[in-house]
Amino acid sequence: QVQLVESGGGLVQAGGSLRLSCAASGRTFSQYVMGWFRQAPGKEREFVAAITWNGGAKYYADSVKGRSTISRDNAKNTVFLQMNSLKPEDTAVYYCAAGRSTGSPWYKVMDHWGKGTLVTVSS
Repeated sequence: QVQLVESGGGLVQAGGSLRLSCAASGRTFSQYVMGWFRQAPGKEREFVAAITWNGGAKYYADSVKGRSTISRDNAKNTVFLQMNSLKPEDTAVYYCAAGRSTGSPWYKVMDHWGKGTLVTVSS
């Protein structure tokens, strides 16, 4: 069982940056594909980014491509999401997730979820 704890959310002005972190418990972190998802008020949860086991492949939603970077540190059991040029429409609860494989839709291959961290972007 993997437990995921997100941090790094907060209030930021449009155009600003945030770095989200997700710390995972357990000794099998490197065996998981890691992903970030978000859910805005009144909307469904959507895929943001994912990274494969050793970081060799990264995937992004069109809405964040070019503004966000996903990375991981397997020695520290942590995955990061660096978000730049934030927009008010990026406001959402951001969730970290772990899965054993890549696939589409991304949420279907994720087995473990964190409780989320809130990102609020003011205009």
